[in-house]
Amino acid sequence: MNIVLMGLPGAGKGTQAERIVDEFQIPHISTGDMFRSAIKEGTPLGLEAKSYMDKGLLVPDEVVIGIVRERLGNDDCKNGFLLDGFPRTVEQAKALDHMLEELDKKIDHVIYIEVEKDHLLKRLTGRRICRQCGATYHLVYHPPKQEGVCDKCGGELYQRDDDKEETVATRLEVNMSQTEPLLKYYNDKKVLRIIDGNQDIDRVFYSIKELLRGQA
Repeated sequence: MNIVLMGLPGAGKGTQAERIVDEFQIPHISTGDMFRSAIKEGTPLGLEAKSYMDKGLLVPDEVVIGIVRERLGNDDCKNGFLLDGFPRTVEQAKALDHMLEELDKKIDHVIYIEVEKDHLLKRLTGRRICRQCGATYHLVYHPPKQEGVCDKCGGELYQRDDDKEETVATRLEVNMSQTEPLLKYYNDKKVLRIIDGNQDIDRVFYSIKELLRGQA
């Protein structure tokens, strides 16, 4: 079972990815992990990616795709994989399809965890961090006992600039504009599966599990 997992920031993609790979015993392949592994192993593509990253530049598509191809060709992907963070564009999706054809594989499911914008804003803007010890809280899901005060050390809690509503809203808009063409591409290929991410974590996973077991 070969899966691409998608979702906007705050959709709970990381949590669901952990559960999927545990339940179905397939490797979780994220772009960041692939880059780190290729760089650590000193592969030619890994070193090429590092040369761009060291300069603060985006790694070109052809290098990213080459690293993905190397990773998907490994033995642990024989029975399936969960791709997370790739593809990000329609061009990358087309390259992935071509690459998988060469490996005699195909994408079975593209799971998109769909969450209403208001819910995402609430999730992403609710984080508070202690200035002294760095402990993390959430105003809705993990609030401190006393507002604005850290339970652990009594330090002041603050909101990071990138967690403020205006910044988060902009980030969501940018992500959505990048995601929409990709969703259309996979919908046209009849592999897009939309999951209601407004539910609690367990219900979201139950929906994914039922889908992947062919019971939905």
